[in-house]
Amino acid sequence: MADVDKGVNKILAATQWLGHDTFQIKAAGKVIYTDPFKLAGGVPANLILVTHDHFDHCSPDDIAMIQNADTTIVAPEGCADKLQGKVRTIKPGDKIDVEGIGIEAVHAYNTNKKFHPKASGWVGYVFTVEGVRIYLAGDTDRIPEMKHIHCDIALLPVSGTYVMTALEAVAAALDVNPQVAVPMHYASIVGTEADAKAFAAALEGKVRVQVMARKVGVGAP
Repeated sequence: MADVDKGVNKILAATQWLGHDTFQIKAAGKVIYTDPFKLAGGVPANLILVTHDHFDHCSPDDIAMIQNADTTIVAPEGCADKLQGKVRTIKPGDKIDVEGIGIEAVHAYNTNKKFHPKASGWVGYVFTVEGVRIYLAGDTDRIPEMKHIHCDIALLPVSGTYVMTALEAVAAALDVNPQVAVPMHYASIVGTEADAKAFAAALEGKVRVQVMARKVGVGAP
């Protein structure tokens, strides 16, 4: 297990987990949110990344709390219909740039359940901030495309039920091989802290895992 780059540690320090799949990243002079859900207000966003149109990922009310006239929202087509403001639609394979932040949409889907079919065209993201590539897996199982993901930080769901289990996420982390893996999608609708701990324990000595403490409600201003 290689040492973690200083740039990666800097981005991790600038990242807050707000629960479920919601992260706030303050870096490169920008504020980025992923899948805002159950917020209590917050710092206005420059960029919001939405993975798919389920209520706990594409939440117009939560997005409105952190949106202003300058906020850009990136989302698959099915989500964009629910949102207002500056919305850019994206599909797997697309690459765009928003205010100097490179964004690649990648596949996210289920293989052994029917909640997130591949045909829906829902996405995960690989986005680059200050030279650090962050993979937001979205709601997904371990899928073959993960072996082609190149990233420094991987945000991976671990709860099971609607997404991969903690042990399946371990295999996904080994496929992706990031410098740091961060578990998400637990301790909200499904999953518990035990899933995150099992994920970390199984990767000990293989991939560094950072289990983030949840910042309740919203990131600090």
